[in-house]
Amino acid sequence: MSTATPAPLRDADAPSGPSAVGDVVAGARAAQPWWEGLGFAGRKKALDAWRVLILRRADELVDVIRAETGKTADDARLEVVLVADHLRWAAAHAGSVLRRRRVPSGLLMFNQSATVEYRPLGVVGVIGPWNYPAFIPIGPVGAALAAGNTVVLKPSELTPGVGRWLADTLAEAVPGPAVLRIVTGGGETGAALCRAAVDKISFTGSSATGRRVMAACAENLTPVVIEGGGKDAMIVAADADLDAAADAAVWAAMSNAGQTCVGLERVYVVAGVADRFLRLVGDRAAALRVGDRPDADLGPVLLPRQIEVVRAHVQDAVARGARLVVGGAESFAPPHVAPIVLADVPEDSVALTEETFGPVLVVNRVASVDEAVDRANAGAYGLGGSVYTRDRSRGRAIAGRMRAGMVSVNAVIAFAGIPALPFGGVGDSGFGRVHGPDGLREFSRTQAVTTQRFRPVLQPNSFGRDPGTMRTLVRMVRTLYGR
Repeated sequence: MSTATPAPLRDADAPSGPSAVGDVVAGARAAQPWWEGLGFAGRKKALDAWRVLILRRADELVDVIRAETGKTADDARLEVVLVADHLRWAAAHAGSVLRRRRVPSGLLMFNQSATVEYRPLGVVGVIGPWNYPAFIPIGPVGAALAAGNTVVLKPSELTPGVGRWLADTLAEAVPGPAVLRIVTGGGETGAALCRAAVDKISFTGSSATGRRVMAACAENLTPVVIEGGGKDAMIVAADADLDAAADAAVWAAMSNAGQTCVGLERVYVVAGVADRFLRLVGDRAAALRVGDRPDADLGPVLLPRQIEVVRAHVQDAVARGARLVVGGAESFAPPHVAPIVLADVPEDSVALTEETFGPVLVVNRVASVDEAVDRANAGAYGLGGSVYTRDRSRGRAIAGRMRAGMVSVNAVIAFAGIPALPFGGVGDSGFGRVHGPDGLREFSRTQAVTTQRFRPVLQPNSFGRDPGTMRTLVRMVRTLYGR
């Protein structure tokens, strides 16, 4: 395939609305053969240049993220760091993960050489969220680009500037046609992208919207990756380092004002250490600073309707007998919500069955780790989780029993910071994976090729075969595999 550079196909600004989707996808499809033709080495060079430019202008990206989300400077800086690391990994490893490789042909087909490789799909559509508008999209965007696809990104209508910034910097770093294109707008634009006959859609958002995305994609049999909501649980064993567990629990529940899909929403702590754990959690949560002040730990809850969801979850829990450890009605000062910690919440409360997506942490005591596992697994979601115990071997065993796509032992959300690990869930949390080798293959199509090296002595795949051919093959297989 030719690697000559076609004329640039960039837009001066991101097209807006459903009517723009067709032309944007067509432009991405026209650019794809050139991008694929660069090969793994050429794409790595291009993506590395983009990463270097992003880091050079990191403060600018932080400002754009903060302007659109209101999150604290450190929360925005964390996004930039993760963007750079995940982009670096995808560019560095796409060749080794996706390149053609030999596989054994087996005894019956020993005259054939067999290879498998992973080819680009073509054009990938990415529908991004507003809570981590740079880091979350970069997973599918980086993997899809590294694999040789072009990408059409629809950022959240709340954070279009971040998506535009990413596309503009890639265009600046990589001369040639735009391989990352943006289309902006609300749900109608996302639906149009799903129906635009792209080769795959990657969606991050609520489970309810994920179902609508799947329905729209089904019209063209467009495959999807769905990263839906979560209701992540932490299990605290009796031998856990309680100071470390409490510190991690508060950060995982409250950072980014609780607006994290893999944020912690539930803790199940063994009864013998529950009181001390609750005191430690309460002290840390109560000390957090909230608001627009420069030293704030928590910024705003971005969606006004989400504040009402948080309020309803807290009210339901209290009405059912839950105990407020930190916060309460006074925690709500829109657009801000101060930390709330609840204890002894009934398991059928919406605070434990539905995603809260705010700075609320439920801590419930259990008789044993076995009970904690059962409760953690009882919900519809299965995104992430964590386990705290001083026995790391036991911790890994407990993690293996949790119905979650990702679990950290003696840490929280560590899996999201490791680019080589797949990211995704089960149940209402969705399916498919981004990040790591699984994420690279997610945006590729598998192609198997066989090449005959020499004519076989026995040729079963012919109507002209010898009458005894099949009987001979049956005897061979019985001898080799029949005992």
